[in-house]
Amino acid sequence: MRHLLYFSRLILISTVVVVTYFNSESSSANDTIKIGVLHSLSGTMAISETTLKDTILMLVDDLNRDGGLLGKAVEAVVVDPASNWPLFAEKARELLTVHDVDVIFGNWTSVSRKSVLPVIEELNGLLFYPVQYEGEESSKNVFYTGAAPNQQAIPATDYYLEELGVEKFALLGTDYVYPRTTNKILEQ
Repeated sequence: MRHLLYFSRLILISTVVVVTYFNSESSSANDTIKIGVLHSLSGTMAISETTLKDTILMLVDDLNRDGGLLGKAVEAVVVDPASNWPLFAEKARELLTVHDVDVIFGNWTSVSRKSVLPVIEELNGLLFYPVQYEGEESSKNVFYTGAAPNQQAIPATDYYLEELGVEKFALLGTDYVYPRTTNKILEQ
């Protein structure tokens, strides 16, 4: 657990340093570095995403207790997209335009990420997406921190076929973006 917290803190610090350096126009004008937190706090996804929001707030508190970052306080701006995929895009726009955040940490599902992506790119924002994703998408505005099929599903399938000698198996998954796309990749 300590390693996970250390790693999370390191990612947060590194991100904010890089964003602040390259976006010095907005951050140098004040004494606060703003980060957006775009995780569902209500609705069906709240059970998964609330913990991520809490972790980010804990890391921000730790940073500020240690004097902030680059001599500036770090402020988390939390919004609730309420597990509503179109609302994610609206909340991302709000974070970038109304709250003027330097970076956004958020989304848990592929659909919410795909909803936010056009807004992030249009406004030249920066998003850290924290979970595995199906690949087949790349953006200079998104850090995809989770594993893609070529890092997880493909090596596992290759192991079953080559090392264990499995000749036949079924690809299962829910009717959703990640399993559909990953299964399509594995079938090729």
